[in-house]
Amino acid sequence: MKRRTWFGLSLACLAFAALLDPRSAVAQEASTQALYKEHCASCHGADRLGGQGPALLPQNLKRLRKKSALGVIGNGRAATQMPAFKEVLSNAQIAALADYVYTPLDHVPEWGAAQISASHVVHKPELVEGDANSAKPIYDADPLNVFLVVEAGDHHVTVLDGDKFEPIHRFKSRFSLHGGPKYSSDGRFVYFASRDGWITKFDMYRLETVAEVRAGINTRNAAVSSDNRYVIVGNYLPHTLVILKASDLSLLKIIPVKDGKGNSSRVSAVYNAPPRTSFIAALKDIPEVWEIRYDDDPPAGFSQPWVHDYRKESGDAPKSEQFPVRRIKVEQHLDDFFFDQEYIHLIGASRDGRGQVINLDVRRAIADLDLEGMPHLGSGITWRAGETTVLATPNLKKGEITIIDTATWKTIKRLKTLGPGFFMRSHENSRYAWVDVFFGPNRDAMHVIDKETLEIVKTLRPEPGKTAAHVEFDRSGSHALVSIWDKKGALVIYDAKTLKEVKRLPMSKPSGKYNVHNKITFSEGTSH
Repeated sequence: MKRRTWFGLSLACLAFAALLDPRSAVAQEASTQALYKEHCASCHGADRLGGQGPALLPQNLKRLRKKSALGVIGNGRAATQMPAFKEVLSNAQIAALADYVYTPLDHVPEWGAAQISASHVVHKPELVEGDANSAKPIYDADPLNVFLVVEAGDHHVTVLDGDKFEPIHRFKSRFSLHGGPKYSSDGRFVYFASRDGWITKFDMYRLETVAEVRAGINTRNAAVSSDNRYVIVGNYLPHTLVILKASDLSLLKIIPVKDGKGNSSRVSAVYNAPPRTSFIAALKDIPEVWEIRYDDDPPAGFSQPWVHDYRKESGDAPKSEQFPVRRIKVEQHLDDFFFDQEYIHLIGASRDGRGQVINLDVRRAIADLDLEGMPHLGSGITWRAGETTVLATPNLKKGEITIIDTATWKTIKRLKTLGPGFFMRSHENSRYAWVDVFFGPNRDAMHVIDKETLEIVKTLRPEPGKTAAHVEFDRSGSHALVSIWDKKGALVIYDAKTLKEVKRLPMSKPSGKYNVHNKITFSEGTSH
């Protein structure tokens, strides 16, 4: 019997029992489950295992006390799609829902090696070991100036020619992609991660899906190694890092995410750090950052300390252990982070606005950041300004951009905006940085900032009344693409110098767009 059918029958049985005695515990449970189905299941899953939103289980709510959960249900949560229900539900109903999501399931499905391997499918065996050097795209556009546009409105992806700004291909994706697609180093293949754990490998030359596997129940994001051999997946549920063979997405290793005392954690995010030949993961429930080496021969002077650390922290592991984990203790949980251009420093923050700079070489925090509100460091960028390099991050609670001198890690400016922002982008060939005003009455505004003067020089409103978000530049930095986040939305292309609109393409809530060249070259001003 299908899971949703069983869930519906269970509710029907509870509802019948409630008719017999509306004051009984069964009746109250039926009422609460009906509330959950009506208001929560579409995002968090009928079984509370997650979907577009995270899983709602006690083991995934360790950092949210039940008292705080009442406020989240009633008032919503900043920087998420969680709406406020205080005008829809009574205090008693909100309390009942909080009790419900903190009640353990009778059985949480296991998702280990057997389940991952059983879900694995190779659609195009002939493309698994495709030779990017001899292969050519089936289209005429520059393959390095192609965009992938994720259309969240109807769960499709559009392949866009970045010179003509014309669609090349459109295909259906898995439900609710998250974390941005990750390209192989040559741009030939791309890997998508969905909220419900599916990893998809897509051939950008042949425009075909190569392979798929479900690596988790509720997934945060994925990353690809610089040598194109491995894909790592960070999960919310179960609490694991999963390493896959990039060629066909077959399972290589599952790393349980636990501290030395056995406490487990969700993964906030995991990214590739190319100069380090490592993956870097931040943990949501344990104050640690993990560095996972994927090279076969660590560099001289680094291999022996590495092996020592791994053997000391993980038990009597053999020297040949693949994907050793190096733990870095931090002062707080990290919900969000990004790197400097050299990948020596990790700049991270928690939801309460506490920021810190962690030197990955010396394995400790070296500076605290003067941040307020809720900085969105995952969208932070850096650029040269005069004699220094600055870091700039939007804020999810306050209408300001925080600008920090990376030589001293001191805040040099708080640039006021029309409201909290979500995404910030630039390009090394552009004099401007763009940032949206994602929340509040001015969500249709897009600020353009001069990177030398650190001042807003223009505010654009691509479509009055509709949210404008997520700028991305083309390969040369000559055009900036803006999303209108609406089911009847659009992709708006601007001349990056004149700031004039040059074209508009109707799309279904284009939540993000990702240029091949900018991503594989780790272009200054884009997310990595």
